[in-house]
Amino acid sequence: QVQLVESGGGLVQAGGSLRLSCAASGRAFSSSHMGWFRQAPGKEREFVAAIRWSGGSTYYADSVKGRFTISRDNPKNTVYLQMNSLKPEDTAVYYCAAQKSDRSRWNAMGISEYDYFGQGTQVTVSS
Repeated sequence: QVQLVESGGGLVQAGGSLRLSCAASGRAFSSSHMGWFRQAPGKEREFVAAIRWSGGSTYYADSVKGRFTISRDNPKNTVYLQMNSLKPEDTAVYYCAAQKSDRSRWNAMGISEYDYFGQGTQVTVSS
């Protein structure tokens, strides 16, 4: 079992930056592929970024490529999402997600491909 707790959300002006953190419990964290999703009001939850268990590979949605960076610190059981050049359309609740350690596809984009989600943190970008 893995529990995920996100933090770091808030209100920022367009062009600004935020760094989200996701603290994970459970010994399986270091062998689990991780991801970030987001959900804007009235829209479906969508994939943002994924990272391999080792941190050696990352994958991004086209909408955030070049602006967002996903990273992880396995000894600290933490995943990060650095968000730069934020736009009003980035406004959403951001969710951390984890796969069970037996999943093989690290760059998964589907919600059903992740086994655990956090409760989310709100990011609001004003114009």
